[in-house]
Amino acid sequence: QTVLQGIILLPLRVICIVFILLLAWLSASIATCCQPGRGFLPLKGWRRRMVQTTLSSLTRVAYFVMGFHVKVKGKVASLQEAPIFVAAPHSSFFDAIICALTGMPSIVSRAENLSTPVFGTILGSLQPVAVSRQDPDSRKNTVAEITRRALSRGQWPQVL
Repeated sequence: QTVLQGIILLPLRVICIVFILLLAWLSASIATCCQPGRGFLPLKGWRRRMVQTTLSSLTRVAYFVMGFHVKVKGKVASLQEAPIFVAAPHSSFFDAIICALTGMPSIVSRAENLSTPVFGTILGSLQPVAVSRQDPDSRKNTVAEITRRALSRGQWPQVL
């Protein structure tokens, strides 16, 4: 019976996840379309709310469809309490759960990830701090950018 359930559930889950991914891509595309100061200025107003609510909800639904039921115990630190939110070890696709639960913060990511089809658009809407592995000054520039965003008094989202 469990094999039969797997044969039926797997294709349904894959179809749902692809649909959710396309909705997330569409939301991210709309939120960043014709954005002034792309990447250098923070998203404001409806764009920021759209990224926070829509992408956060879609990420939660995607993990639910995959069979993960995440329950938060305690209170998530606000932007004023913790402008920089540290999560470790960040080495798997489970990091997206943390993003969804904390309101889609900016993340530190490889610059190459921004050119990935579909995921690059979604990642770009989070306004990540892009780290270039070819740039010898990348580490110093990343620290400076994280510091600038952390000291912006709420202009930028939390940095994960």
